[in-house]
Amino acid sequence: MAACFDLPVDLIEPMGFAWGDRALSRAGMDYAASARVTRHADWAAFLSTVSGRIALLTTRGATRLDATIFQPDDILLLGAESSGVPPEVHDRADTRVIIPLVPGLRSLNVAVAAAIATGEALRQINGWPADQPI
Repeated sequence: MAACFDLPVDLIEPMGFAWGDRALSRAGMDYAASARVTRHADWAAFLSTVSGRIALLTTRGATRLDATIFQPDDILLLGAESSGVPPEVHDRADTRVIIPLVPGLRSLNVAVAAAIATGEALRQINGWPADQPI
């Protein structure tokens, strides 16, 4: 998704998944080489690079996705599917966003949540890539 929309990806250690050439080739198909990926040693290293707002997707969100107003320099942050983000990360977020679900259901797969939120943010900021010739 990031490669297709020319969006940067920041990976913050420690991660809850394996990252390496084998995992990347399996998950990234033939787009992985086009993705702009930066790995950060820890949360502090990531924060030192942040210039925009951090919009955290969380099941403990304060603002529904459809009520969130995104800005062009926003960073969409997602945590681990199983545990989310640590309290200090949750507290640091400039805005917390929840994707509304039907009652009784807990959450979405992190990749699906990322795609839904990214689509809404790109729509709002008119950030979709230019049209491709057919």
